[in-house]
Amino acid sequence: MKNLFFASLILFAFSTVAKAQQLKSPEGKFVMEFSLQNDGTPTYNLKYKNKEVVKTSKLGLELKDDKKSLLNDFTIADTKTSTFDETWKPVWGEVDHIRNHYNELAVTLNQKSTDRQIVIRFRLFDDGLGFRYEFPAQKNLTYFIIKEERSQFAMTGDHTAFWIPGDYDTQEYDYTKSKLSEIRGLAQKAYTANVSQKSFSPTGVQTSLMLKTADGIYINLHEAALIDYSCMHLNLDDKNLVFESWLTPDAKGDKGHMQAPNHSPWRTIIVSDDAREILASKMTYNLNDPSKIENTSWIKPVKYVGVWWEMITGKSSWSYTNDYPTVQLGVTDFAKAKPNGTHGANNANVKKYIDFAAANGFDAVLVEGWNEGWEDWFGHSKDYVFDFLTPYPDFDVKGLHEYAKSKGVKIIMHHETSGSVRNYERHMDAAYKFMNDNGYDAVKSGYVGDILPRGENHYSQWIVNHYQYAIEKAADYKIMVNAHEAVRPTGIARTYPNLIGNEAARGTEYQAFGGSKPNHVTVLPFTRLIGGPMDYTPGIFEMDISKMNPENKSHVNSTLANQLALYVTMYSPLQMAADTPENYNRFPDAFQFIKDVAVDWSESKYIEAEPGDFITVARKAKGTNNWFVGNVNGETPRTSNIDFSFLEKGKKYTATIYADAKDAHYKTNPQAYTIKKIAVTNKSKLSQFSAPGGGYAISIIETK
Repeated sequence: MKNLFFASLILFAFSTVAKAQQLKSPEGKFVMEFSLQNDGTPTYNLKYKNKEVVKTSKLGLELKDDKKSLLNDFTIADTKTSTFDETWKPVWGEVDHIRNHYNELAVTLNQKSTDRQIVIRFRLFDDGLGFRYEFPAQKNLTYFIIKEERSQFAMTGDHTAFWIPGDYDTQEYDYTKSKLSEIRGLAQKAYTANVSQKSFSPTGVQTSLMLKTADGIYINLHEAALIDYSCMHLNLDDKNLVFESWLTPDAKGDKGHMQAPNHSPWRTIIVSDDAREILASKMTYNLNDPSKIENTSWIKPVKYVGVWWEMITGKSSWSYTNDYPTVQLGVTDFAKAKPNGTHGANNANVKKYIDFAAANGFDAVLVEGWNEGWEDWFGHSKDYVFDFLTPYPDFDVKGLHEYAKSKGVKIIMHHETSGSVRNYERHMDAAYKFMNDNGYDAVKSGYVGDILPRGENHYSQWIVNHYQYAIEKAADYKIMVNAHEAVRPTGIARTYPNLIGNEAARGTEYQAFGGSKPNHVTVLPFTRLIGGPMDYTPGIFEMDISKMNPENKSHVNSTLANQLALYVTMYSPLQMAADTPENYNRFPDAFQFIKDVAVDWSESKYIEAEPGDFITVARKAKGTNNWFVGNVNGETPRTSNIDFSFLEKGKKYTATIYADAKDAHYKTNPQAYTIKKIAVTNKSKLSQFSAPGGGYAISIIETK
């Protein structure tokens, strides 16, 4: 569809009444009203189906070292309205096309005393609202420093929230479910230990924040298109139930160095009375720019295995030797070191994974710990920690590349920075060229530990710009990026689709670090995944970690069937079969689902959903008539009821159902599962048991 900018066509969507501007969504379900208070403070409110979901909330920015902030004393200088309607095709995704349809109101505000202008732009979709601040080129507002953004989200009641504590350095927390008024009392317990963390308030929480009202309205607060700006948290005034934006500061405490013309990211409010529509929303992507990569043919979804889980569990190590308590790159001679016997990234072990990948149809093998420097990589505030080029003596870069190539498999590069972003940028061009020269087209990057330069935070403006620089530089070398410990995604993968994965939340690795809540995976799609896919690394078949490492007493709080379902419910174009070949070989019948499941989709149907309780999703594999279904369940056993009306009429299919056994339980009997095959059509229905921490997975293959 063509872009339409005929204001006359949307007069129904815009009216001016006593200094208040009203905007309606295309289908009319939402009404947003903008107005100025008596002192010239800009405000907005939002209604959904005639119910107020955001009460009158203030907007503006507090500036540093400035006589007058951008908070009040405004008059309306101009208003412009428009509508936009297009359909675009993502390079990869849950669907093969996305409609981007909104009505827009741009309000130009003039601040009398300073003769400054800002624009607040609102876009109202049929699934919610986005707004941002814009700073046009002008004489009296050129360079300025943000002390704090003062965007408010005033709630209409003491809603139920699924939240993690606000933190400048990590998002790797279990979610807490509570009333808004209970956040303060639960914050300390919710704030669990991490290798790098910095909280700021007992009522601070992170986006994407999922809320549910007493009358069944679901509200999601987040941001979109986080570019050259500080990551937004939310701080709750728990007396008045008002959230206010709280930006991540830099080492000096500043929250944004701006140069006009410029603009903030979008602040997003997705709303529905159906939880499934929250999961299906593409508003976050639609608020990002179209792809800046013209030729995307080299960007391809990936299903991979890796030398990783054995390290996470403590069975093997990233380091090559125990001889050296300290390492200096280019000085320390690893050829003279005694191998520790536990180094995972050795030629024989990597070849084992390559053979396993080739035999089972996987695209790639991730190898961590291949490069020099792991003996003292963490906790020393070390700048020159890795060079991303020099392998240990037992890792033959060229030999392994040729071996993998002969098997039709690629190797995924690993770049752990240890938080030393300056060092990474120094070496980035050489590292990416090294990847090109040796057949690597994807990299998993990591930012474990405190950021260097010292005092910087993982989500401040300067570091956000670093993550963006790495993505754009990778695109120059036709490299796909999977960034771990980076800032949470905000739909930027639309603009740079080579960003095929992010961690940016509590992933599977924490199941080997003491475990995660069994309902964790029923919350993540409502929170972390709103901004983009997650490299969650599912597929663990052995839940007792002590069988991998006797000294590690952790337990994976999931049934085996739940692990299979994650390949459908936790969308990602980058999916890892995270367990070891030995564990998969013990359960070849269940492993078949991981081998079969797709990683790119043309359609997705959210069948059942309730945050924290259950999610059931059906997805159609791109380029086929085959479907895959995943159901993940929280702590309460339940019967899931679905029908197969999404299947094509007149076609017959064979459904293979991988499900929890009747006595399955995530803690006491996680490996109890059943597999059965049934014939289905679009008229078929299914009632299927899901155990505590369990679920089911179904492959639905058209019968020829």
